[in-house]
Amino acid sequence: MKKCIFTAIICVFFIFVLSGCNNSSSENSSADWSASFVVWDGYIYHLTDEYVDEIDGEIGEVTKYSDIEGTYSGNFSNVYEKGTKYFAIKGINTEEAIAIQEEGGKYRKVIREGKYGEK
Repeated sequence: MKKCIFTAIICVFFIFVLSGCNNSSSENSSADWSASFVVWDGYIYHLTDEYVDEIDGEIGEVTKYSDIEGTYSGNFSNVYEKGTKYFAIKGINTEEAIAIQEEGGKYRKVIREGKYGEK
């Protein structure tokens, strides 16, 4: 009986150790694909529930949309279609946040999380 319990404990231990060893291809991406995001100018921005009224000019657009996990180049999103416009927000540095134009003329605030491709 003791041998069976000992073996079970060792098996559980190895399962935990091996589950932490993941060598997937998305390892170089800081994108959390369970969250909604856009990438602009090499940085990842996560969506907020906040909308802004005052924008300060167009700064770019989504060049690639994908809902398949991976690492992509350019300005892309896992939510917004190609061609969706990015805008600077009046009074807020783009290093902090930008706005995404949504249907109906609304601008959703997205917060910069860090350099894309770094953990």
